[in-house]
Amino acid sequence: MKIENEGSVDSRYTQWKSLIPVLYDWLANHNLVWPSLSCRWGPQLEQSTYKCRQRLYLSEQTDGSVPNTLVIANCEIVKPRVAAAEHISQFNEEARSPFVKKFKTIVHPGEVNRIRELPQNNKIVATHTDSPVVYIWDVETQPNRNAALGANPSRPDLVLTGHQENAEFALGMCPTEPFVLSGGKDKLVVLWSIQDHIATLSEAGSNSKQGSKTNERAKVSPSIGPRGIFQGHEDTVEDVQFCPSSAQEFCSVGDDSSLILWDARAGTTPAVKVEKAHVGDLHCVDWSPHDINYILTGSADNTIHMFDRRNLNSGGVGSPVYKFKGHDAAVLCVQWCPDKSSVFGSSAEDGLLNIWDTEKVGKASSSDGPNAQNSPPGLFFQHAGHRDKVVDFHWNASDPWTITSVSDDCGSTGGGGTLQIWRMIDLLYRPEEEVVAELDRYKAHIEGCVA
Repeated sequence: MKIENEGSVDSRYTQWKSLIPVLYDWLANHNLVWPSLSCRWGPQLEQSTYKCRQRLYLSEQTDGSVPNTLVIANCEIVKPRVAAAEHISQFNEEARSPFVKKFKTIVHPGEVNRIRELPQNNKIVATHTDSPVVYIWDVETQPNRNAALGANPSRPDLVLTGHQENAEFALGMCPTEPFVLSGGKDKLVVLWSIQDHIATLSEAGSNSKQGSKTNERAKVSPSIGPRGIFQGHEDTVEDVQFCPSSAQEFCSVGDDSSLILWDARAGTTPAVKVEKAHVGDLHCVDWSPHDINYILTGSADNTIHMFDRRNLNSGGVGSPVYKFKGHDAAVLCVQWCPDKSSVFGSSAEDGLLNIWDTEKVGKASSSDGPNAQNSPPGLFFQHAGHRDKVVDFHWNASDPWTITSVSDDCGSTGGGGTLQIWRMIDLLYRPEEEVVAELDRYKAHIEGCVA
């Protein structure tokens, strides 16, 4: 389902809002006072009959009148086929959602450009800021702070050193080991192990529950140096990603238009380097958790490339399996869907979050609508609920087909941002024969209503 892009952003948004009852199973819209450059799901807290409660990690990118913060929120997520279609489209763009409640505020030292949670313990997160270091936080034991002007920054539980210049966006956490990966303006990729410190944090967390509410901490945060420093990029490293099955293999992309695969067991130079993965800067990368041969890259050239690591180059130029063209501006984030191996999402500066299915490339379906011939190959859903650049999004591994996304609205409304939590209607992604069978059961009723 593709929203027509003709006309202004406002007309596109108006068209999208009219289609919410048809396209979505559930949607929550939450106005942000300050833009959030990152959004990540935390642990699920509880389940009930009609909804579940889950942590969400956000940032507040302020203008300096108050400190930048790392925000821990509690979200109420309505379960599938519970919300009334006519209710989910009735929201005020300037209001905060009743489904999103701020739980804790951490006063962050500097900007919060990127947040990543540790897969083995998603109460522990890493943050990138406008400095060469990476901060590690145990968000459960950190004290709640009042982010008033002049407030001292919260103390990180751990500081990771090793970059020579600012490292602002490229940040990854390993699915198999407590390893952290970062890239920066120094053109380096840096790897750390926080194994020993995770045990210390857990122990400190249990002790803090028995101690005072002030949770006394050392005045200086402990720091550790890198396990490895990897050189091969010729410009700023913009994103990094671990191989889902190995703590020793990872990849990186940068402003030098290159995609590099690394193997820490073989040394600190590239295992494979794709010099021209795109014709523009590369902003993002994701490695498929379903099939480790496939890697996605997103670029300032407005496209997403899918690479097969068994065949990355052809004549010195990147040789992608497929090029996905459906954005009108730079692609900022790509991520594989945890619920179906052929599906991934991409968000961009054009304000769109596209959902793609690689299995649909080159295939025509009897269920495709009259606009199917105008849709880019592989595109099967377009979320047009944001009116400015969609800087980040995250699939919810605990709640199938549920996505949170954030836009920086400074360019369109003069400030603030928008957080949305949404789930497309299941008729769009379930097997076609299953959907047809369900609709057939209601055919007589539908025809009766039309008559």
